[in-house]
Amino acid sequence: MVRCAQKNLRQAGFSLIEVSIVTAIVLLLAVIAIPAVGGYVIENKVPKVGEELARFVLQTQINAQPGTDTPYSGIALAGLTTMVADSNLFTIQDSGSGDTVLHGLGKEGAITLAEVASGAQFNLILDKVNHAACPALASVMHRLMDRITIKGGSGTDVTVKDSGGANPSEYNAIAARSACEKGDVNTFTFTAS
Repeated sequence: MVRCAQKNLRQAGFSLIEVSIVTAIVLLLAVIAIPAVGGYVIENKVPKVGEELARFVLQTQINAQPGTDTPYSGIALAGLTTMVADSNLFTIQDSGSGDTVLHGLGKEGAITLAEVASGAQFNLILDKVNHAACPALASVMHRLMDRITIKGGSGTDVTVKDSGGANPSEYNAIAARSACEKGDVNTFTFTAS
């Protein structure tokens, strides 16, 4: 009986090899799972980010200068910055020469605004968007926008919607999915009038 008790005392803990093997397995699972979790987080942010951007676009269209050919002349990022200042989706950074709005759909991805055709239209541009946001971001925005283009890391612009111009086309989610390249390398340009 004493011998049994001594044998059980010797086997009470785990050996260093057993602990090392379990630790290696957990680390391997973490390395495999972390990118998938990151993509899942971005994918879940897309509808909320899209709603905030759509709200900005609608507000801009409503407040545009009526009765002019250039209602968006002088459009600036300040309006978007003010609107999303209290949002937990966007990050506003002071870069010294002005504020930068980070969209959170890719590492260091920023939003810029630019007038088009001397203010007749404006572009809402999101750079460094992760592929996990494709085509959901374009799907959320396509009802408000006249034109949507996506540029992957290789630099080729793909138009996935164009309701104006010589060859109008409806929104195409399959084209949006195929235009995006893996990683935080995609640039979305949304044009509104």
